[in-house]
Amino acid sequence: MARLFGTDGVRGIVGELITPEFSLRMGHAIGAYFGKGSRLLIGRDVRLGGDMVVRSLTAGLLAEGIKVYDAGLLPTPALQYGIKSLGFDGGVMITASHNPPEYNGIKVISSDGIEIPHENEDIIENYYFNNYLSKMEWRSYDNFVKSRDDIIDIYIDAIINQVDVEKIAKKNFKVVVDCANSVGSLTSPLLLRKLGVKAFTVNCNLDPYFPGRNPEPNAETLQNTLNYIKLIKADAGFAHDGDADRAMVLDNEGRIQWGDRTGALLTEFSSKIWKNYNKKTYTAVSSSILVEEYLKPKGIDVAWTPVGSVTIAREITKNNDAISGFEDNGGYLHVPHHVVRDGAMTIALTLYMLSETNETLNNIYNKLPQYYAIKAKIEANREQALCGVEAVKEKYSSYRMITIDGVKVFGDDFWLLVRPSGTEPILRITGEAKDKEKIEKIINDTIKYVKERCIR
Repeated sequence: MARLFGTDGVRGIVGELITPEFSLRMGHAIGAYFGKGSRLLIGRDVRLGGDMVVRSLTAGLLAEGIKVYDAGLLPTPALQYGIKSLGFDGGVMITASHNPPEYNGIKVISSDGIEIPHENEDIIENYYFNNYLSKMEWRSYDNFVKSRDDIIDIYIDAIINQVDVEKIAKKNFKVVVDCANSVGSLTSPLLLRKLGVKAFTVNCNLDPYFPGRNPEPNAETLQNTLNYIKLIKADAGFAHDGDADRAMVLDNEGRIQWGDRTGALLTEFSSKIWKNYNKKTYTAVSSSILVEEYLKPKGIDVAWTPVGSVTIAREITKNNDAISGFEDNGGYLHVPHHVVRDGAMTIALTLYMLSETNETLNNIYNKLPQYYAIKAKIEANREQALCGVEAVKEKYSSYRMITIDGVKVFGDDFWLLVRPSGTEPILRITGEAKDKEKIEKIINDTIKYVKERCIR
């Protein structure tokens, strides 16, 4: 049976996979999963096809006896917080996150405000592929869609309650925020205003064509924003993805600070402020070993997980033993607020951390261990990619390894991650070292070795 759900929800091109017929069937399947009488909160980002998907999916939900509440346009973490704090049975977010503008998608969220566990996605897929339809008596079709236009305010207030607003406001910070022309525009500028920060907005008008940049915040898409930070001498900058559950931190020198670096700093800071939580964090194997090198001497444990924020969130909730979780892509989970990645929460925490010091943001980041990073990929089918993982395990058999998602090798002053892509016929090869020439040689040797052994 084909798979619909990927690492984080269902995604596809509007008019191809994402059609009214598909959305209607998904509405029936999701409704069957939650059960008649369940209360679901639905929202979407700015993407084309979003309203079509909401209406078609809602029709399927109503036909399954679901009580539907429409939150309208808002970030994913705002919808998630609304579900958890207001006691909904679950919800659905219509978004394709960082994908290009032709994509849209569906995230299914549990009553705890976290995406449903991956094993539960199989239940929905089974309903979908078996064309599940309830047969209800006519009197049962008595549910009406109700609007909830208060979710954003509830969400922003909750974030503000996590930080010292007075301390942040006293610093008179000048901040640039890049909202990727999507729903972060509805929350982050408002949050910054309430924090007493002078906010300069970039790409903060809603536009489903994403004219400012691709929704994925990276070195290629953020050059104009980085230049603007330097031009106006801002204290910090932040860049969202399409549904604003991530925020890449941009320092005052106009440099991108990747999520594992930000995660290490915010975890250390949060452990000092929220002392009732365990000094432990969860992060994906794609994060740098600087996380361990920086946090372990400070008494903070690091647990490694497979790639994916849902996996990190579910591990944290299962074990209930951490202050945070994070990914290298800018996703940070602040456990005292909500165990989901949250771009606006990342902004507030970063400014709170900065307000506690008399240092510039780049100086704070410069205290972290410095590594040179290289990312490469090899075209490979699933069998070839798995062969590549096994080949690397054999080559580095005497080294410390983590094998929960591909293989991550830990050297004295380098690390190497080889893992199959979850969405493409690609073997990803990532590494870092304190010496640039060393990691270049390791990556090149690994590519050659894998090709010789597995791709002929």
